[in-house]
Amino acid sequence: MWYIPFAAFVVIAMSNAFNITDGMDGLSTGLMIIALSAFWVLAQPFFEVSGDVLVFIAVLIGALLAFLYFNIYPARLFMGDTGSLAFGALLGVIALMTNQVMVLPFIGGVFVAEVSSSLIQLVSLKYFNKRVFSIAPLHHHFEAKGWDETKVTMRFWLVGTLLAFVGLLIATIV
Repeated sequence: MWYIPFAAFVVIAMSNAFNITDGMDGLSTGLMIIALSAFWVLAQPFFEVSGDVLVFIAVLIGALLAFLYFNIYPARLFMGDTGSLAFGALLGVIALMTNQVMVLPFIGGVFVAEVSSSLIQLVSLKYFNKRVFSIAPLHHHFEAKGWDETKVTMRFWLVGTLLAFVGLLIATIV
């Protein structure tokens, strides 16, 4: 009975988290490739998931790699809300299809941190009239602190990779 509202929450939350992360050249695209790669490993036949899911994830990764070529700084193509909302929803759906929703907050940890920073900033401003971050979401906070856009993107990709490995570790242990 609770699966449908839970699944809707997962899809909507990831859709919004990915959309919020899509604010720098290559940031969200690179993080999505990392997250999808982790789910591709989790969707192997060992986990008793249909081979169609593997092909679907591989096609998404291939499309994102081609897009990333033109989306890296300085971006010549932009994903926009239409693409970012769809890809975020896809990440939630893939987590549901592979029965790996519990590791989604780890594998998509940077997305979760980005949406959390925006939520924390909103609540802090509304109820305490104070800023926690210079500007939300988190990637713009680091940019406001003087980091170059490319430095923020690369550091977030590194953190995303580390969190994807943590998610894979947790998924294989549990």
